[in-house]
Amino acid sequence: MKKQTLPQAAHKGRTPSADPLIGDIRSLIEETRSAVAVTVNTAMTLLYWRIGKRICEDILGNQRAGYGDEILATLSRQLTTDYGRGFSEKSLRHMIVFSETFPELEIVSTLSRQLSWSHFKEIIYLKQPLQKEFYAEMCRVEHWSVRTLRDKIASMLYERTALSRKPEALARTELETLREQDQMTPDLVFRDPYVLDFLDLKDSYSEKDLESAILREIESFLLELGAGFSFIARQKRMTVDGDDFYLDLLFFHRDLRRLVAVELKLDKFRPDHFGQMALYLRWLDKFERKPGEESPLGIILCSSKDDERVELLELGQAGIHVAEYLTELPPKEILQRKLHAAIEQSRLRLENREAE
Repeated sequence: MKKQTLPQAAHKGRTPSADPLIGDIRSLIEETRSAVAVTVNTAMTLLYWRIGKRICEDILGNQRAGYGDEILATLSRQLTTDYGRGFSEKSLRHMIVFSETFPELEIVSTLSRQLSWSHFKEIIYLKQPLQKEFYAEMCRVEHWSVRTLRDKIASMLYERTALSRKPEALARTELETLREQDQMTPDLVFRDPYVLDFLDLKDSYSEKDLESAILREIESFLLELGAGFSFIARQKRMTVDGDDFYLDLLFFHRDLRRLVAVELKLDKFRPDHFGQMALYLRWLDKFERKPGEESPLGIILCSSKDDERVELLELGQAGIHVAEYLTELPPKEILQRKLHAAIEQSRLRLENREAE
């Protein structure tokens, strides 16, 4: 039998390149490591949920005062002896709150494919149930890191979405649609106000200065707009009856499958801003919209607005969102009061409108 030999290099003395082979093997290793990490994370998260649920059942089954604290201390000592770190009393309490916050195993199982235990610990101590659902689903859909999640919570993203201003039943329906169909809506995407403190604008500036600052800091601006936005054009020219009009900024949102027009206004929102944006959207719908895309949407960013006037114009039906922008971030307490007041007023107006 003839002995097989490995192919020899075409030129003696030249070492064949192993770069492609090394690259392929590295890819295989990294892919496998990632898959293993996801599997381990999911398994551990589900374990913590089951532990929390089992402890809850035991505590609820025993009505003796102080039993919960006693059993947690005992469990912690025994589990730490048997399995090492990770089962302190504080950790066990996290697991209990986790199982109470997300009582359905199916939802936890789905979320744990994208969210780590550290994500869940940030979410479970938020105050409002809808707030918890919002951040959990947005983490899953947009693949936020734990640091990004913390930043979003600190910037009060939930309170700045239109979703937070809807009656609870409508907001919950929208979150269920996101969970079941991965379908984003404008109310989940658009914010009010937009925080543009990274632009470093001084007391006096023009609309052109504002636009230039946004383009200079386009990466930060896109982060504030949210995931899914891509920059298309600046000063987009539109010709109507021989007259040229210029849209400040044009974006495309991948998940909404829509062009998004952005107009910048230094002054307070006025009804004529609505007319201008409506013209731009109709032009974009006629000349720029591609097959498979939904109708374009518009964002009017202004220094201030009258919420009642905005609602009377019913801009939402025209696909137009009016929002304030902040070039300086106010103290958290002031922003919190302002947003909570706006949320309550919007909910009351919507509920009164439905009751009519």
